[in-house]
Amino acid sequence: MISTRGRYAIRVMIDLAEQAHGEYIPLRDISERQEISKKYLEIIVRCLVTGGLIIGVSGKRGGYRLARKPEEYTIGEIVELMEGSLSTVACLANKNYVCPRRDKCKTLPMWQEYDNLVRNFFYGKKLSDLLSDPSALPSAGPSSPSCS
Repeated sequence: MISTRGRYAIRVMIDLAEQAHGEYIPLRDISERQEISKKYLEIIVRCLVTGGLIIGVSGKRGGYRLARKPEEYTIGEIVELMEGSLSTVACLANKNYVCPRRDKCKTLPMWQEYDNLVRNFFYGKKLSDLLSDPSALPSAGPSSPSCS
């Protein structure tokens, strides 16, 4: 199940994309438009900034904006930043994990198939796919590297 952190992070990203005009958007404005507590959004945007998905600036004209263009984000990267791995089972979530039953596990192919469906779905959707009019959006500015 995707938590409110993941769902609200996507809403914040959509809001920033739709309001993008080169300036930084105050968190108060996002909170009002999205009807989400400003306190809760502070936690979410902190994670989005740390993850390199948005840029935050303090001060009088401060706020937040996308680090890249909307079409350069996948929903999968937003969800995984906020939620952690999209993998269904622990043996697939950790690439270094060696399950002693891996060679004889009858359920592993099913979990792999399911994980691929979920991953392909979320990584196949761009932030721009969720916008009301993606062609009317300006550039989000220069690209920023992601945090690891």
